[in-house]
Amino acid sequence: MNSQELLREVSFGSRVAEEESARLRSYFVQTNDWKRVYSGEVDVVYGPKGSGKSAIYSLLQDSTAELFDKSILYIPGENPRGATAFKELVADPPTTEMEFQDLWKLYFSSLIAGVFSEFDIKGKQSEQLSSGLRDRGLLVGSESLSEKFKKAFDYVRSIRPTSLEAGVKVDQYTGLPTGVVAKVGFDGSDAAEKLGNTSPDVLLKLANDAVKGSGFRVWLAIDRLDVAFQENDVLEANALRALFKVYLDLLVHGNLRLMIFLRTDIWKKITESGFREASHITRALTITWSRDALLNLILRRLLQSDQVATVYAVDSKAVLADQALQETLFYRVFPSQIDVGEKKPSTLEWILSRTRDGTGNQAPRELIHLLNEAREIQIQKYTVGGEKPEGSNLFSRSVIKEALRPVSKVRLEQTLYAEYPSLKTLIQKLEKEKATQRLDSLSKIWKNQVEEAHSSAEKLADIGFFERRGTKQAPAYWVPFLYRDALDLVQGEAE
Repeated sequence: MNSQELLREVSFGSRVAEEESARLRSYFVQTNDWKRVYSGEVDVVYGPKGSGKSAIYSLLQDSTAELFDKSILYIPGENPRGATAFKELVADPPTTEMEFQDLWKLYFSSLIAGVFSEFDIKGKQSEQLSSGLRDRGLLVGSESLSEKFKKAFDYVRSIRPTSLEAGVKVDQYTGLPTGVVAKVGFDGSDAAEKLGNTSPDVLLKLANDAVKGSGFRVWLAIDRLDVAFQENDVLEANALRALFKVYLDLLVHGNLRLMIFLRTDIWKKITESGFREASHITRALTITWSRDALLNLILRRLLQSDQVATVYAVDSKAVLADQALQETLFYRVFPSQIDVGEKKPSTLEWILSRTRDGTGNQAPRELIHLLNEAREIQIQKYTVGGEKPEGSNLFSRSVIKEALRPVSKVRLEQTLYAEYPSLKTLIQKLEKEKATQRLDSLSKIWKNQVEEAHSSAEKLADIGFFERRGTKQAPAYWVPFLYRDALDLVQGEAE
């Protein structure tokens, strides 16, 4: 098999975990972060976009049978792909934080009852839980997640006060005030009866007791929260604050575990105005990727093709268990350098530096995208008789360089512009400018005062478009390689 044929057999997989759940287990890097989550040590997983949160979520769902053997019922609370289960919230969201908390609690209770029904787990408490939910119309058949959430949402909304009348009670003889009188109106004729029914907190206690009586534990997991509320910052903040308060409430229930997968920038956004409960969230981790883990990720995906192991005469298991062997195989497949020179970085360091943002985050998503683009470009060059790789390499230097442009464009347009539209104009005005800017040069480009330029630059640094350099007295802002090709930036510092 020649290099061109072998290259066609190679695949680095999808850069988005939701698109490759069937294959993810076979080349997932079992980092220490994964092991901590799987062992039950961690409940809350933070990470930048593309860092692997959804990969862990998907793998937990794929491990349902294994977890069941460990007496754990794993319950995903969000669809791994497609429409979010929480789409009903956008049109008419809860009006108070308490309503949001009740909504989450009712939804989780119905999920637990549904799994009990699915696995035919019976007992006094489980029947009380099911009965309490059924009486409220929250447990009818085997609905989808979105249907379960909608039923909980409709119930909470049905007991929402629609009017409030207040006045002062006056003594009929003296004319002096003796107290305050208030009258609350509700939607629906049976609302008063509903308010007198079992509360969401009691339902959760019943759920915990039912789980304990069954001999199981329950892991409830929520992911894709960035997708669920991306169009409304206020809704997102209210929903997530309530969710974390419910998480803290659940800590007293030893048999119920709520797992939350959330992007670091969203967590920062909902806490920047103050969130006292944040200090109590201790069973958490932030996903990070080391150089060695990313090298292992590349080789795992590369060796999914049996032909690679055959052509390069290596034992896949031995390679993946030995970092030195991984380095050796990597540089048999890839060139030693992209830019040749004594002071130039090796290929792996070049790739990692080009797929890192201004905050230093190194996520697998852009790395995988770069390798897939390089493969497509190399195949095209074979097709038209273009440059061929040297020696045993599958990739030439030039194709890896060329692959950076589409990665840069996608990252800029589908991440930064899509998620931070208010900053799009500022970024676009930097097109064809120097890669390093100072406040006076930014002020000229953006046509504003230096103080305003400083505020804008800091916002761009917070989202990773800029890397902060210089000093506090004389700050400089450096655009990472990840965004340069998309904006045709020029190396060097602005005058």
